[in-house]
Amino acid sequence: MSNPCIICVAITGSVPTKADNPAVPITITEQIESTHEAFEAGASIAHCHVRNEDQTPTSDPDKFAALTEGLRKHCPGMIVQLSTGGRSGTGHERGAMLPLEPDMASLTVGSNNFPTRAYQHSPELLDWPASEMPKYRVKPEIEAFDLSHIFQSVKMMQDGRLQGPLYVQFVMGVKNAMPVDRQVFDFYVETVRRLAPEAKWCGAGIGRNQIVLNEWCISEGGHVRTGLEDNVRLDKENLAPSNAALVKKAAALCEKYVRPVATWQQAREILGLRPAA
Repeated sequence: MSNPCIICVAITGSVPTKADNPAVPITITEQIESTHEAFEAGASIAHCHVRNEDQTPTSDPDKFAALTEGLRKHCPGMIVQLSTGGRSGTGHERGAMLPLEPDMASLTVGSNNFPTRAYQHSPELLDWPASEMPKYRVKPEIEAFDLSHIFQSVKMMQDGRLQGPLYVQFVMGVKNAMPVDRQVFDFYVETVRRLAPEAKWCGAGIGRNQIVLNEWCISEGGHVRTGLEDNVRLDKENLAPSNAALVKKAAALCEKYVRPVATWQQAREILGLRPAA
């Protein structure tokens, strides 16, 4: 009972649409409602993207502002984590929402391949959001799509470009990037523990591998990400009816491994975040 597990729900992302699963929340209202259900099911972090009316991704700070306001009102205490991902914009546009002072924001610290293109992060591109986040009291979540990203994030902490302790997320199962492999996962965990002993870590598995990463992370003492951004199915035969349903699957694994699901208060303490807005 001494090691609560933080559950992050990635509520919509940039890729899945209602054609993939009608439960994917697109509008701000839908996202707030879906996140509230996931919050009640045990999620303490909401990883957020925003969409246009045609379901395409955007980095529109006004949309992020409306979403952030709604989540703080309807999910009081929940950690709001906004995406600076490259599918939603280019250059500094990707960090235009940081002045909203979310609790956290995603930060990718290196390049890798995606299913149909290169996900490019030049040193200059990644240094800018890293330097902006402290101005607005935003804690970065390092998205590690590759082993080199772990080493890079540690280097950035050591030279002062990132403030520690780090929070590192292993992203596994993206086509053309790092596959889901237990030996690689174990090496990721060992590498973080060796290079940054104070760091916390979690894992995100894509598609059918979501539940696999959930179980690996929970059993090894880490934290988890779930949600419709990464996986639209409840199981092989059924679409997920909601983000909350996927959160409940992760929570059931916490019970299996005798780990309590972290409350939002515990999650903030574990991650060293400021009090809720």
